[in-house]
Amino acid sequence: STMRERMTTDPLQSADPLHSSTDLSEGKEKLRLKQEVGLISGVSLIAGTMIGSGIFMSPEWVLHHMGNPASSLLIWAACGLLATFGALSYAELGTIIKESGGEYIYILRIFGSFPAFIFAYTSVILVRPAGLAAVCLSFAEYAIAPFYPGCSSPQVVVKCTAAACILILTIINCLNVRLATSVMNIFTAAKLLALLVIVVGGLVLLAKGQTQSFQNGFQGTTAGIGTVGVAFYQGLWSYDGWNNLNYVTEELKKPEVTLPRALMIAIPLVTCLYLLVNVSYLAAMTPSELLSSGAVAVTWGDKVLGSWAWLISLSVALSTFGSSNGTFFSGGRVCYIAAREGHMPDILSMAHVRRLTPSPALLFTSAMSLIMIVSGSFSSIVNFFSFMAWLFYGMTISGLLYLKIKKPELPRSYKVPIIIPIIVLLAAVYLVLAPIIDQPQIEILYIILFIFSGIIFYFPLVHFKCHHHCLQRVTLHLQLLLEVAPTTRDAN
Repeated sequence: STMRERMTTDPLQSADPLHSSTDLSEGKEKLRLKQEVGLISGVSLIAGTMIGSGIFMSPEWVLHHMGNPASSLLIWAACGLLATFGALSYAELGTIIKESGGEYIYILRIFGSFPAFIFAYTSVILVRPAGLAAVCLSFAEYAIAPFYPGCSSPQVVVKCTAAACILILTIINCLNVRLATSVMNIFTAAKLLALLVIVVGGLVLLAKGQTQSFQNGFQGTTAGIGTVGVAFYQGLWSYDGWNNLNYVTEELKKPEVTLPRALMIAIPLVTCLYLLVNVSYLAAMTPSELLSSGAVAVTWGDKVLGSWAWLISLSVALSTFGSSNGTFFSGGRVCYIAAREGHMPDILSMAHVRRLTPSPALLFTSAMSLIMIVSGSFSSIVNFFSFMAWLFYGMTISGLLYLKIKKPELPRSYKVPIIIPIIVLLAAVYLVLAPIIDQPQIEILYIILFIFSGIIFYFPLVHFKCHHHCLQRVTLHLQLLLEVAPTTRDAN
């Protein structure tokens, strides 16, 4: 059949190395992805994915929803704290369930097949491709802006450039894991340098006394629960990626050590940079100037760097490209792991026999992202993405609380205080419900209907395994064409 059958009496058994199963024939060499992600690459994957288009585009939206500089800075700090708490909770999950796949594998092992399929269906078809498309469109906007001075870039050129970005990322990630991580390391260093330039420029402006944006900083604060929730969406978009290392656990060197350390280095570093960058923006611009800016970083560059402002456009393009690479790297793994567990077509669970990369899953993610590029605005994609993401983050964190209370005997090399996942769960509930209660929108209904449409596919294809025999021939031909073979999970 084209989807694998996976049946266990206890979903958590597969997280235990003693119960890890394989689906290759006995006596055959087992194919695994390489463990090539160390501490530096892990920090680069987290920080490199987090620092993307958000910090260069979201500040104006956070300020717009909150109404003043001081409360917007509080939102940025709260988002960083929430991302840190979420990452610490995920670190414990990653040391209990040492498999790649992030939320998908945790939901599968804790809650079972159906919720995990709904997550995989939603994430692989919609959420991950939409997020990647948004970042690549941001890259395209900044990359081609210097070629169209004084006017907006043609949408056809923007979308073609974004599509080219996705195709380049596909080639890089399909060729070699080490090449993909090297690209992440290089671009992470470049974007950190760009943010440091903005931070230093802001500190110089503050030293010269440009503090007018911070006077009466809380005046006109917005207090609606829905508005604050949407402001969090925009801020958290810039922090998205804090959980990316959990998607590649099987490719980590010493995951029980690397995972918590990389999280504790990357996320506080990014949070401090984001706060300082926002202060720098407000030092260079008045709130009204910031709100009217289509590209905050470029406006900052024009005001502070003068003739060197083109460096900011280049830096943002490099930053968004690096972030796209990290999103693509981890997003392809969700598709790959879901297929390996029988929730996606079998071909997507295979890896290239020589390069040891999940190339079919990466190609599928690339195709879905290319489709997403044709429509959608930055702001609408961010709100849609954040609603879906925090719905499943909440489910995953509730799974951790279940394990801490009901299965404290499970071996784990790292434990997070129980109050931290409780705070993250309460925040997730607020972020999901607040915009619905305060400002209900028809788009939310469409999202919920899409989630439940997964039922149509789950029962015939996964539960009852109704597969047409011709799919087996298609899988065989694709295997030969792509030079791929089935893989087994790595029992760390």
